[in-house]
Amino acid sequence: MNVAVVDVGSNTVRLLVSRLDRRGLQRVYEERTQTALGAEIERGGALSAVKLAEVAAAVTQAVAAAKLAGAEEIEVLVTSPGRQCENSAAFVRALASASTAFVRVLSAQEEARLAYHGALACTRVREESVAVCDVGGGSAQIAVGAQGQEPSWVRSIDIGSLRLTSRHLGEDPPSAHALEGARAATAGELAGFVPPLPQAALATGGTARALRKLVGPELGPAELAEALELVTGSVSKELAAEYRIGRWRARLLPAGALILAEIQSRLGVPLRVARGGLREGAALQLFERDAAAA
Repeated sequence: MNVAVVDVGSNTVRLLVSRLDRRGLQRVYEERTQTALGAEIERGGALSAVKLAEVAAAVTQAVAAAKLAGAEEIEVLVTSPGRQCENSAAFVRALASASTAFVRVLSAQEEARLAYHGALACTRVREESVAVCDVGGGSAQIAVGAQGQEPSWVRSIDIGSLRLTSRHLGEDPPSAHALEGARAATAGELAGFVPPLPQAALATGGTARALRKLVGPELGPAELAEALELVTGSVSKELAAEYRIGRWRARLLPAGALILAEIQSRLGVPLRVARGGLREGAALQLFERDAAAA
């Protein structure tokens, strides 16, 4: 059986169709559409009728693609845009009406737990205690726990790469002064952030995947410092062309790298870029529900 997860985030609508076999979760089909919901929420607090229609069309397209890929069960998950926009109820109604799929807004804790399970299910980790951090456009989630169990410690900060860019990093590339302001703002969001120290840590999400192209799959203090130097050393257009990443992603990388660096310093171990995350965790949850109902 194939299941599908449509992930509506601050920057993109992403579709994952997967199946479960003896080897674990297998990707069948993936696609994404850029929608920039977070940018509009930052500007005005709510989503306009035009933007609601745009994202509803993107979700409808993703649901149709999922059905063509053989998905028998489809779930639409809304992350930080659903928590942060002023007209969240209208947002959810627009998605459900257009796509005829089940739509739900994830709490920050649910988002962190799904990313935790998806990252661990798809990434080999030998250590017993593991942290998983997921830096998105509008927020960042961190979960710490023992493998094979629910995370015992979960936190969310209400800032992500898009929000930090909009508020502090308007220049391209950002100035040293702007970077210090963004770093101070991130540190402020992490005030009182004292996680149980894990033996290993994973990073999931678009920022981590893009940074892997720049400095490799392990993001320790030296690699994150190198990455920050790279992403602030040229305009986003040049960075995107050199490393083959989307220009919109390149524009958000200074903020994303800053947030990951601040989180990594508090976890005390290097971050390894995970092979899975939120969508994989949500897919596994669907398979578990189906198995329990059988």
